[in-house]
Amino acid sequence: MSPTQYILVSLPLRIFDDDPLTSLGATVGKDNGETLPFSIPSFKIGTLDSLVQHADDLAKLNAQCEAAAAKVSDSLRGILDGDEDKAAQQKLVNDKPTDHYLRSFQWNKVRYRADRPLGELIDTLKKELQNLDNDIKAKFNQYNGVKGTLATLQRKQTGNLSTKSLTPIVDPSLLVQDSEYLETHLIVVPANARKDFLRSYETLAPMVVPRSSVQVAQDDEFALFAVTTFKKTSAEFLQKCREQKWTPRQYKYVEGGKEEEERELARVTKEERKVWGEALRLGRTGWSEAVMIWAHVMTLRVFVETVLRYGLPLEFVCALVRTTAKQAKKVKTALDSAYSYLGGNAFGRDKKGRVTKDDAAITSEMAAAGLGDAEGSEYTAYVYYEIDLP
Repeated sequence: MSPTQYILVSLPLRIFDDDPLTSLGATVGKDNGETLPFSIPSFKIGTLDSLVQHADDLAKLNAQCEAAAAKVSDSLRGILDGDEDKAAQQKLVNDKPTDHYLRSFQWNKVRYRADRPLGELIDTLKKELQNLDNDIKAKFNQYNGVKGTLATLQRKQTGNLSTKSLTPIVDPSLLVQDSEYLETHLIVVPANARKDFLRSYETLAPMVVPRSSVQVAQDDEFALFAVTTFKKTSAEFLQKCREQKWTPRQYKYVEGGKEEEERELARVTKEERKVWGEALRLGRTGWSEAVMIWAHVMTLRVFVETVLRYGLPLEFVCALVRTTAKQAKKVKTALDSAYSYLGGNAFGRDKKGRVTKDDAAITSEMAAAGLGDAEGSEYTAYVYYEIDLP
């Protein structure tokens, strides 16, 4: 199924003879998408220069909103083992489906007073988004850290002899301890090299204790041997082992070490579940916050762009078109066909009556009006923004 896509469209009331929303819906076409009213408050307009600056700031902030929502979405998917369905269940806004929030969007007048200057509202939204982004990053970094620690501990319990903890495996009585001259080394040897090791270990280096090799453990891939040498030749013996692709393992017997490892594993397992729950809850509220901030940023974008394009008095209709990624192109084509004349010289028609675009005229008009706020975005003759939720 093609994912849902949302489009915000603003048009001047002067171009409509009948009900604007009905006419816009007819242009879009019922088969292409659902056209819903989108309420925009009457904000303080300010100067033309400030509006042009706001348009630029909002374009950048919109990109940051998109990135923040994508980060939350990726983070949720990550802690839910890539399960898209489970991640989708967490993507609620105020405990309701995201679609419900956008369809019935109302500007939050308590949180963002519409009588405040536009610059102030933009700064507030920017700070909120930054704080949200920092919180998400910190919590999910914490979770990934704990998860990594747990994975390391689990590998020590369940891995092969080259990686797993030797604490529950090695009998301390096999080790020469507290000797002034001798020490025991633990060497991991691939199973297919076992005979080679036993045949040659005594001559790898000087002063290897003859017949000191003892097989401590074995698994499907490796055998673990204890070998005793004089301390003065230990470094040479270990180096020769590495050259043969036999792996020395660092090990020091500690009283109660096995029990301590088990306690540490239990503690980190509990910690991982706790932080997982915290990360999931923050991911859920993070999605809600990200979408709410984004919707308010888009509202301001539409307002500012509407003033810049259509001028005063401010009489316009704004609609939310709910469509699919597959049908969005048809919606855009229908809107261009009906409203391209609003662009003046920017749009013409070819011999077959299809809309064409005069790139030179577009560029000069946009530069003169201070438009073209989204780098690389396609010019439209009317206010048109897509919301691509991840």
